[in-house]
Amino acid sequence: MNHSDLVGYLSDRWASHTPRKMKAADGFKEAAVLVGLTDSIEKPQLLLTQRSSSMPTHKGEVAFPGGKTEPQDANSVATALREAEEEVGLSSEGVVIIGELDQVISKYGFVVTPVLAVIPEQADLTPDPRELDSLFHVPVNRFFEEPDDFLRRGSWVMPSYDYDDYRIWGLTAFVIAEMMNRYWDTSIEVGF
Repeated sequence: MNHSDLVGYLSDRWASHTPRKMKAADGFKEAAVLVGLTDSIEKPQLLLTQRSSSMPTHKGEVAFPGGKTEPQDANSVATALREAEEEVGLSSEGVVIIGELDQVISKYGFVVTPVLAVIPEQADLTPDPRELDSLFHVPVNRFFEEPDDFLRRGSWVMPSYDYDDYRIWGLTAFVIAEMMNRYWDTSIEVGF
């Protein structure tokens, strides 16, 4: 699948989707993350980061580039692009925004808007050492495989994946599973 094919495929699938919007309760803050898929001709890959172990929240966890919405951000796309540039040095030039995915609420009181985008495969990325220990790419094909585990609490189901030395779980795995189910017709058990 080449760049235009991937963009076209995702755009077609997104066009028939009305993203879930969460009703923000008092005290909830807004955030956005960039769900960046490389424009690889052979196999698209998902850009992920490992947060620094010195961060106040999500220490050492795998996450998408992203963060809290700032007053200067026009919308969730602006937040996701700004945060991706700050965290991994991703220039917005060459990034094709597909659209917003379903919002989720984090355990830290954020309404998080995932922003789906196609990013240049050859982008020169560098993790900001103040925020990240590393960045890495996972082939989308990995998520066609069965999750390595599930966290279950009542009706709440969250998959988790192992990839190299990383554990992908929590909100990140939840967003990935919803994306895979909607865009690649997988049937990963997920819910709340």
